[in-house]
Amino acid sequence: MRVDDDALERLVLQAKGGDSWAFGRIFDEFNEPLYRFIASRVQRPSDAEDLTQLVFVKALEALPRYEQRGVPFGGWLFRLARNTIIDHARTRHDHAELDAAADRATDQAGPAETALLRQDLDAVDRALAGLTDEQREAIELRFFAGLSAREAAEVMGKQEGTIRGLQFRAIAALRRALNLDLDLGPDVDLEPVTGEAGPGSGDRQ
Repeated sequence: MRVDDDALERLVLQAKGGDSWAFGRIFDEFNEPLYRFIASRVQRPSDAEDLTQLVFVKALEALPRYEQRGVPFGGWLFRLARNTIIDHARTRHDHAELDAAADRATDQAGPAETALLRQDLDAVDRALAGLTDEQREAIELRFFAGLSAREAAEVMGKQEGTIRGLQFRAIAALRRALNLDLDLGPDVDLEPVTGEAGPGSGDRQ
């Protein structure tokens, strides 16, 4: 269960004051979603692990200068991750692929299941490649990393409504590309289960 905003703010203040336990709690809270986000953008799991650790090192170094100012801490942390990925790409020229995910997911699968899974992953990869860069990043932040729309907006430097709009259009494009025959009504909530309003809430841009 995610730490609520008030508790997280207290942990950040304690960590800024040098409380290693508080920083450890922050690590526990964000380690998995940060790894998922980074793994969706780099090719090798080992690189994702290394970059996740590097993000926390950078966060620890920058934490004394962090000021809340209405900006979600998670958004600030994922912005560090985004910049770290950009730096990594400049030096390694890697492009996110689903092959590593397929290898991990098929460790226990038989040949038939593996072949079907790879077909599905290839289809998803092609569908994701058809999105704009901003749509893909919004999907990665919202669904792979599990960020709220507000946190994703902070990472991407955009308004929350813009993120919802990007997400809504990306999902629609993915459904068309994948030929999903879903009987969805106009009021279906396309948001992850975070307790937030769906894209029909009126703040779509």
